[in-house]
Amino acid sequence: MAQRTERADALRNREAVLAAADALFAASSSPHSVSMDDIAAAAGVGKGTLFRRFGDRAGLIGAVIGSRLDPLQRAVREAQDAAGSSPRQRVLDLLDASLRFKIENRNLMTAAEDAGLSSPYQAEHYGWWHEILRAALEQVPGVHNADFTAHALLAAIRADLVAHLIDDQKMTPEGLRSSLAAYIDSVLGGSSDQPGTRKDA
Repeated sequence: MAQRTERADALRNREAVLAAADALFAASSSPHSVSMDDIAAAAGVGKGTLFRRFGDRAGLIGAVIGSRLDPLQRAVREAQDAAGSSPRQRVLDLLDASLRFKIENRNLMTAAEDAGLSSPYQAEHYGWWHEILRAALEQVPGVHNADFTAHALLAAIRADLVAHLIDDQKMTPEGLRSSLAAYIDSVLGGSSDQPGTRKDA
């Protein structure tokens, strides 16, 4: 009984920490301003709990990103499995979903880079996006190397580039999404689909 209670408490603490960190990064004007002390205080736990549970700042941020990506990845997988859209449209929808996530979570993604998670290629979620995008590209006529093309298209929506365009260049999210759609169309060389179109989720 005591062990079960301890597990329940640990789970509640974990969820409280993730929710607190998520809220703080979303509300902050700079990812640098959110400290482990701030997160511990907002979650109502000791700072030591954070380090025992997540290892370090990088581990905590990675867990927050994972918790935010889980529902998106489920929705993307369901949409990809649904019939009715062309391979090109599936590619466009995949990249648009990833871009919207990065726009909405750019403070969190920037914090990940600052915490030592700067190489996206080592992240589990990057491998997931690359694999599902590569599979969609393999169905698009005229794509010579789906593996490389998936890497190249994902590079166009790196988190640091998204933050630079939105925060420094003052590009609107809609403008960025439209530019991405046009870029994808040019990379894929035109098609019977209407150029530059995208479906809003």
